[in-house]
Amino acid sequence: MNPSTALARVLVDELARCGLTEAVIAPGSRSTPLALALAAHRDIRVHVRIDERSASFLALGLARASRTPVAVVCTSGTAAANFHPAVLEADQSGMPLLVLTADRPPELRGTGANQTVDQIGLYGSAVRMFTEVGVPEPIHGMVAYWRSLAGRAWASALGGRPGPVHLNVAFRDPLTPEEDDQVSWPESLEGRPDQEPWTRGQRCWGEPETFPLPMVERGVIVCGDGDYDPDPFLRLAELTGWPLLAEPTSNARRVGAISTYRQLLASPRFMAEHVPELVVSVGRPNLSRQLLAFLRKAERHVVVTAETVGNPAASLADGYSDPARTATDVVAAVGPPHGTSSEMPRRTVWSRTWWRAEEAARAAVDRMLEADEALSEPRLARDLVSQLDTGSLLFAGSSMPIRDLDATMKARDGIRLIGNRGVSGIDGTVSTAVGAALAHQGVGQGKAFALLGDLALLHDQNGLIMGPGEPRPDLAIVVVNNNGGGIFSGLEQAGHPDFERFFGTPHGVSMEHVAAMAGISHTRVEWVSDLPKALLGEGLRLVEVCTSRDDSAALRRRMQEAVDHSVEQIL
Repeated sequence: MNPSTALARVLVDELARCGLTEAVIAPGSRSTPLALALAAHRDIRVHVRIDERSASFLALGLARASRTPVAVVCTSGTAAANFHPAVLEADQSGMPLLVLTADRPPELRGTGANQTVDQIGLYGSAVRMFTEVGVPEPIHGMVAYWRSLAGRAWASALGGRPGPVHLNVAFRDPLTPEEDDQVSWPESLEGRPDQEPWTRGQRCWGEPETFPLPMVERGVIVCGDGDYDPDPFLRLAELTGWPLLAEPTSNARRVGAISTYRQLLASPRFMAEHVPELVVSVGRPNLSRQLLAFLRKAERHVVVTAETVGNPAASLADGYSDPARTATDVVAAVGPPHGTSSEMPRRTVWSRTWWRAEEAARAAVDRMLEADEALSEPRLARDLVSQLDTGSLLFAGSSMPIRDLDATMKARDGIRLIGNRGVSGIDGTVSTAVGAALAHQGVGQGKAFALLGDLALLHDQNGLIMGPGEPRPDLAIVVVNNNGGGIFSGLEQAGHPDFERFFGTPHGVSMEHVAAMAGISHTRVEWVSDLPKALLGEGLRLVEVCTSRDDSAALRRRMQEAVDHSVEQIL
């Protein structure tokens, strides 16, 4: 076979031996050898997208939900550049992504050849590993090089700090297999016997060293965004009586967590009287200014690196989240203070005041949300979570949806909530949700839902387009249509005379037209009582909730005022 076909088939076969089961292809000419090799492999499910940005975020969603590397392939030129936003998100959120960019051979670079740009190190420091694979040649040693390289790329994507890797693969013509191909290889192209990988990795590290926490009364546990096991921190909260403050995508907002911490930390009186001695944080706590301000008040801040939770291969040097720059200790694992016992969990004045405040704030929030039967943005977030069946997946958009979930969702068990919180961009949210739903349902899990804003949907409406025969998810995308960028209505930009044009950015687009473009069903919901029925159904579908940006901002202010008043009564 010709060299380009040989390289592609060997590389794909070795990645499959490592564990690759999902790949996304954005069509192009130079990437033909990789596309054909992936399509021919019986153990790899292939997805095709016409838009490279959508393709890369689809791969990101598949990787996020499955927790295993996913390959994404494109041709040369601007196609590779369109992968960049997804690579940045994968880097910051620690998602394993195998980025395979096809390229022109060296003799065509820098000559003005069509569709040729400099792809060497294209993604900079955002990747865990970059390799210019080199033009394939029928010489001894190529097979060992290609197979060991695939194994190294796989290991790098799943390393101590998971993330994207980039292989830039140069192909010379011919790009397709030829029946009369006379090229003979001086060595076998086969891999190890019995489908074994070329290089077997073995994890033999011990458990990370546990940092013993001091015994203090005024302790707090903060669970930020991240894909880690929250159970140890929920147990720690139960043992110590320290309140646990959980962002939605930590998946620690379970029974035993404080569900109204966002409003409590925004209450001046409560904050003044609840200065912590110790904060233990895990993940990336960056969703609210109030939480960052709270971290700055702590006398001591112990950061548990999320990458090391359940991953003893990771090193503290792999990176840790400290956005307020208040960390006093960075550790791999924490243990409860000496003297705590599961038979007699500690309950102190500190813990009791937090729970009294939680009860008062929860009642105030729910009372404000239920004052109107029209479906508001905050109530939509609360009710959507409460109505999901056990085993469901919810993907949250990065702007107001995730913040409304943070402000209103009650503590509950049994669902998985994810979002692109690494860079928190508007890019690719539809495609990521589709990928996550496909992976979630591919292993027999429950239904999938997404809560997005209108601008996020419009920004990635190409993510709704799937050709005939493509794997399609069972995914209800709930879209808040407030005709613009709702998050800015609660920020300082809201008072600017040119606010509406430069920040509000009204678009006047009905989601019904977007659904018609993609050939999917559309339902518009106005009243609270209509939501449960609208969430029913199968396949990819849009559920539109039309709201007012000004009314939503006013409701959020009233919610905070109600919490402030209720907390004043108990302090």
